Amino acid sequence: MTSVMMGPYATQMLGDYGADVIKVEPPDGDVVRNIGPMRNPGMGPIFLNTNRSKRCICLDLKQDAGRDALLKLIETADVLVYNVRPQAMARLNLGYEVLAQINPRLIYAGVFGFSQSGPYAAKPAYDDLIQGATALPALTARISDGVPRYVPNALVDRIVGLTAVGAILASVVHRDRTGEGQRVDIPMFETMASFMMGDHMGGLTFDPPLDKGGYARHLSRDRRPYQTSDGYICAMVYNDKQWRSFMTAVGREDLLSDPIYASFAQRIAHIDVVNGQLASIFLTRSTAEWIELLEEADVPSLPMHDLESMMLDPHMVATDFFQKTEHPTEGPVRNMKVSATWSKTPVAPTRLASRLGAQSAEVLTEAGYSEAEIAKLFELGVIKMPAPDISQV
Repeated sequence: MTSVMMGPYATQMLGDYGADVIKVEPPDGDVVRNIGPMRNPGMGPIFLNTNRSKRCICLDLKQDAGRDALLKLIETADVLVYNVRPQAMARLNLGYEVLAQINPRLIYAGVFGFSQSGPYAAKPAYDDLIQGATALPALTARISDGVPRYVPNALVDRIVGLTAVGAILASVVHRDRTGEGQRVDIPMFETMASFMMGDHMGGLTFDPPLDKGGYARHLSRDRRPYQTSDGYICAMVYNDKQWRSFMTAVGREDLLSDPIYASFAQRIAHIDVVNGQLASIFLTRSTAEWIELLEEADVPSLPMHDLESMMLDPHMVATDFFQKTEHPTEGPVRNMKVSATWSKTPVAPTRLASRLGAQSAEVLTEAGYSEAEIAKLFELGVIKMPAPDISQV
């Protein structure tokens, strides 16, 4: 019971890893179905890229028959993942105490805005709001033009989604050892506060504080792709070995004896000076020259890609990461591989994202509904199915 990005991303990963994931959508469908561009209505790219490896059923939970169908699925489910506020689940009479009576082994996982023990418990939350509340725009303003901006990525949704995968699988281990299900809450605000402050707590870690917080290296204005004589390159001259190798390769051995650059600790303490020095050095050669020099000096570097060039990166091409495949309704598409690999249990996406309610009949049949009962639910508007499935019923 998830929509938008956070819950769908988490459950897609679980599906990729082998879980039988049933996505329950309302009659209007997941809102991100409508974010284009798209070839067919309701099948936009964000939806396609966060809802593979799932079966899709469309239920109107505001109708008793729709809620009854969901409860039938809950009887044998390992996990329920939802990302509406707990108060909304309670209004639907789908709170943990209710569902645990039906299935005591159920793991009831909620991904939503805030811990339920604080004053924000009932507040709505979105990625942008949590970015702002956990200082991302404020930090961006410090290193740019003073204007706070959100990160151009659903960073919060994806980080919290990843956190949810770990929390859910830990709960599965507990359930398998004890036989007990449980409620697990994964709040966005607290998750991102930990994520951000792990880097930037700084002197605020101590009582009394030693400073106002913030990791100086991350907040250096010259921490950015280095401009070359004809473009940009991403390079990390980080530890002492890399520093010596780089300065020797560019003929700046004089900097090796300068106290400011003498050690990792000193360079971090004077990070703005160090980054400024590096920026001036990188301007002296072309990108191609730097790629060759950094490779020979064993200094970590990568090209600075845009969205299109990343797909042509030789490593991505060699590993076939952006796989071309045929979608059953959308035609040729690029599908990204599962990034993790396993030596004994390799995984791959089990199916591409489906149209709204594409597996409604299939899932309800498995739950024990007859063809006549499914047809009646469709007639009453309790479920939705694409036209091909309707004709089969």
